[in-house]
Amino acid sequence: MQNPRRVRELGVVVGTLPTGPLNAITDVPGVRVGQTTLTGDGLNTGVTAIVPDGYAGTLPAAVAVGNGYGKLIGTTQVDELGVIETPILLTGTLSTFRVADALLTWLLDRDPRATSLNPIVGETNDAYLSDIRSRPITPAHVHAALDTASSDLPAEGCVGAGTGTAALGFKAGIGTSSRLVSSGAVGAIVQSNFSGLLTVLGRPIPATPVDADGNSCMIVVATDLPLDARQLGRLARRAVFAMGRVGSDFAPGSGDYAIAFTTNRTPGYPDRDLRDPFQAVTESVEEALLNSLTMARTTTGHQGHTAHALPHDLLT
Repeated sequence: MQNPRRVRELGVVVGTLPTGPLNAITDVPGVRVGQTTLTGDGLNTGVTAIVPDGYAGTLPAAVAVGNGYGKLIGTTQVDELGVIETPILLTGTLSTFRVADALLTWLLDRDPRATSLNPIVGETNDAYLSDIRSRPITPAHVHAALDTASSDLPAEGCVGAGTGTAALGFKAGIGTSSRLVSSGAVGAIVQSNFSGLLTVLGRPIPATPVDADGNSCMIVVATDLPLDARQLGRLARRAVFAMGRVGSDFAPGSGDYAIAFTTNRTPGYPDRDLRDPFQAVTESVEEALLNSLTMARTTTGHQGHTAHALPHDLLT
């Protein structure tokens, strides 16, 4: 059995911009990630929490919808106000609402004066490998992901919200990557669960399709560049575009979303200088999606369904 390896360890180098020290979303200062994983008894699911410092004071943000067949709680307020005021959580489809409620409890416990909060929770459908109808996520699982969030390299592959996902014919999961530009960092974390023909640096790699419903992808982009909500929307759209670079077919049943936020509350970035941030987004999302595959392990789950890991020798 092959050991999970990041795509760069396999000799696949995406793009030309330099990565951050961890090559992860946590290279953006003030961004932490925590995860809770549930396996066994027909379950392969979990929670992934992206926790930016300063969220309680609101941070500029935007959402891009590639295809709106999904449940992304909190999106209308982000569109209206251009900010987030909570961490961003990812999970399985039917657990979305329980995760949002648990996030509210966690936030209310920390702010006794709060009377209105807009939890941001996204999902993909992990029913192929997990008993999704059992809705197994509890407040304890959500709070553990939030409480353990750190600035270390996040675990990738079959962890957290990616424990039961599959993409492009192979077992997938969580992936992350980052890029540095002259004035800051851009990082991405993805929950991969979509269909298409895997393409690596322009080379198609055929696979037997996984017979799974709910093909979707959640992408979270973070930066410390001084961008406003409109500019972050432009970054978020390019994050969705990057799915095409790895072979997404953007199927009609796919819920494809990107959320972009900045930890910098003093917007003042010229539009004419967005070329490098745009490139940073597409490169980091592309590499994060590939990491979500190469870091995953073959998984057998609900009703004996199996999603096989991407054989690394197909890339070398």
